[in-house]
Amino acid sequence: MITVTGATGNIGRTLVELLAEAGEEVVAVSRRPQPAHRAAGVRWAQADIGDAKSVRPALTGARALFILLAGELNSRGESPNVLLDTATDAGIERVVLVSSQVSATRPEALSHARLREFEAAVRASGQSFTILRPGGFASNAFAWAETVRTERTVFAPFGDVALPVIDPADIAAVAAAVLREDGHAGRAYELTGPELISPRQQAAAISEALGEKVTFVELSREDAHARMAQFMPEQIVTSTLDVLGVPLPAEQKISPDVATVLHRPARPFAEWAARNLPAFR
Repeated sequence: MITVTGATGNIGRTLVELLAEAGEEVVAVSRRPQPAHRAAGVRWAQADIGDAKSVRPALTGARALFILLAGELNSRGESPNVLLDTATDAGIERVVLVSSQVSATRPEALSHARLREFEAAVRASGQSFTILRPGGFASNAFAWAETVRTERTVFAPFGDVALPVIDPADIAAVAAAVLREDGHAGRAYELTGPELISPRQQAAAISEALGEKVTFVELSREDAHARMAQFMPEQIVTSTLDVLGVPLPAEQKISPDVATVLHRPARPFAEWAARNLPAFR
């Protein structure tokens, strides 16, 4: 049995589906109420991974644990050692943590201090572990969905700065593999897409998928900061704009790790855009 936290998010939901399709028994953990529709082999549990005591029942009988922090858990909560100790006491043998590329490339970034704490706790837990460090998500383009629908326009900063954004479905696929397979213990996989692509090029890919012209309008850093600050903490806004605007060489490097684990290339942004076209229509 495998326990998946963050199960109603994009990555967690896809991971649960992949594990169930592979015949695994899954406990899907979410802070939200249990969904009415339940896939075969999947048991839903309502708990908060920021409160290890609440998660304890969902760990009983499981051999592996998938940890995905979301929302305020990226900045506060009880010590990650409490969750890892609880998992050890419950008999968990394998842990897979979704961290971030920035945890490695910018070790001084306050915005990712919590993820670095979780990485350290996972490494010290004594359990078999794998750490996943994705770069920027292709799904961040959902932030443009409303203006694409209403104005056929993308507003974004740093229009020609390219990064190898990754399809979240590939993160879930890698997680499913390392949760089920041997040979990944002690590894930290850097997960990126297969190509460097700028916001202007992403807008063009959405335009092509729609079959309609989508205009790209470049924002200043200040204007982008003001927009992002409406829904993101200040530290996250600043570090995000630093990566988007002045990426380090390591953040523009295309990693082979997705292909190494999945034995196929990572999905390009254009494929993500085509698959999620309804959001932009």
